[in-house]
Amino acid sequence: MRFRITIGVVLTALLAVAAGCGGGSSSGSSGGGGSSSALPQSIGAGEGTLRLIAWQGYTEPNVVKPFEQQTGCKVDVKYGQTSDEMYKLMQSGQYDGVSASGDASNRLIAGGYVAPINTNLIPDFNDISPALQSPPHNTIDGVHYGVSYEWGANVLMYNTDAVKPAPDSWAPIFDGTSYKGKVDAYDGPIYIADAAVYLKATQPDLGITDPYELTQPQFDAAVNLLKTQRAQIGNYWSSFTAQIADFKQGNIVIGPTWPYQVNALKADHQPVESVLPKEGATGWADTWMMSSKAQHPNCMLKWMAYATTPIVQGKTAYTFGSAPANPKACAYLDKQQPNYCADYHVTDPNYFKNISFWKTPLTDCGDDRGNTCVPYSEWVQKFVEVKG
Repeated sequence: MRFRITIGVVLTALLAVAAGCGGGSSSGSSGGGGSSSALPQSIGAGEGTLRLIAWQGYTEPNVVKPFEQQTGCKVDVKYGQTSDEMYKLMQSGQYDGVSASGDASNRLIAGGYVAPINTNLIPDFNDISPALQSPPHNTIDGVHYGVSYEWGANVLMYNTDAVKPAPDSWAPIFDGTSYKGKVDAYDGPIYIADAAVYLKATQPDLGITDPYELTQPQFDAAVNLLKTQRAQIGNYWSSFTAQIADFKQGNIVIGPTWPYQVNALKADHQPVESVLPKEGATGWADTWMMSSKAQHPNCMLKWMAYATTPIVQGKTAYTFGSAPANPKACAYLDKQQPNYCADYHVTDPNYFKNISFWKTPLTDCGDDRGNTCVPYSEWVQKFVEVKG
């Protein structure tokens, strides 16, 4: 697997690539922790085009059009449905950047597909929440490979007419019997972590400390739970539009989702609600990352600077139903919806800590257990078995 390449080797290659980006070479310190002479010190003139891979809701007209007017960079967006799809698309070298989640960002860094950036070129960088300025999913040894955008939890959505009483736990979708044929689940190997989150809370004897760092017995328990769940599953969704359609048609009445689907269904007056279950949840903290083969690097750097501004973060958060990485966006958000930032726990560190954000599973457990954890390649194989 490419993400197991030695990080040090990758960094050396990427720093060389980054030297050719941007429009200047003036003196100054590098915000990314690399050599100040290796990273661009200014952003040059835009190239007129910007090709992005993004999650639906991240590049709406109300944020893209002002950017195009300000910079002259015309934005062309390819929407990704899963992190695995985004990872594969970035390998093509046809795109300038991606809004990568944590289960793709580390693979992109280790594979040499994204370039380090100088955060001094991002005026609003220091206003980003401290926990998201240098998170492990986009910062390696002090070198930044992007800027944080939006974050949130993978919540449990349910049809209020069909699901009673209102759930406060993941239990109804993991017991193998409840709402049989009317349950859906996320169609990706990373969904194994959702089962691990539930087991961490309900079977403490397994000793799960991190749902992405699973020993073989812990991993087997999570996989077996998903095999039990298989009897309940009416559909596995990777397309947000497919999940929305399933809930509208009544084919599915309960399952994990993103806030975007909840907001879309509510806007269509569908009887749905969502809850963050008591066991906790997986989640996503997304990063705008620049391709190491970007054909329009100046437009991409301009986009990354633009994307961290409070107004853009706020507009995207309100559309998607997410928490902005830049808390200054709350001035906009709370005008749109009273107490928005309190409801989404934007500045609540305890809430943030209770979410297990997506990251790439590696053999290295990240603790004194050493190389005894199950790598992502095996997650992919076993998830195929789960789906049968």
